[in-house]
Amino acid sequence: MQDAGFVRTAFAGIASRYVLANHVLSLGIDVWWRRLTARLVAEQQPRRILDLATGSGDLAQAIRQACPKVPILGADFSVPMMREAQHRNFHQLIAADGMELPFHDASFDVLTVAFGLRNMASWPGALNEMRRVLTAKGHLFVLDFSLPTLPLVRPAYLFYLKHVMPRIAGWITGQRASYEYLCNSVERFPSGRDMESLILSCGFNSVQTHRLNLGIASLYVASAG
Repeated sequence: MQDAGFVRTAFAGIASRYVLANHVLSLGIDVWWRRLTARLVAEQQPRRILDLATGSGDLAQAIRQACPKVPILGADFSVPMMREAQHRNFHQLIAADGMELPFHDASFDVLTVAFGLRNMASWPGALNEMRRVLTAKGHLFVLDFSLPTLPLVRPAYLFYLKHVMPRIAGWITGQRASYEYLCNSVERFPSGRDMESLILSCGFNSVQTHRLNLGIASLYVASAG
């Protein structure tokens, strides 16, 4: 179980500098990750999209560019983060907790969550809620950090994750403790086959993994039916 109260406080503290920190820490690669996700979403020809844990709205805006005629709703339990989305000209927003979504069953045919599932109180609980609000033939897109498997890359990445990233993020945001938590959560978060098994255990029919940039991030595309 994740500490939802701590996560809420952490994101409130870093909201105004969150986008800048992301771009600096990933050397801008996170922009490409979101564009790839948006392109794959567009291939599904969705009719209604929910971007859960939308935060500053970066992924929602990338999807809006790829699917300009499709309604996109952003949901997040952090109001300060959603204010940043409004500042970035994304206004289709609702305050909602991923553990108890305020939507009817089968409300969306695509649901996206970027760097958000990892911070939810219960990963299976959140995934079951995502499955509930998806249509029978809907698709889930989970974009998040993962751990490289290559012998030389993995230890170097873990050193960066544990010792370098929190220092840089702390300098940018003034909230080093928040990034120490977020960086440590990456190591605990399931990835690869473990994530596939978790998604399938929550009622999804199939899942495909796209490992990005030597596996420092992964995009999981799951089918509900």
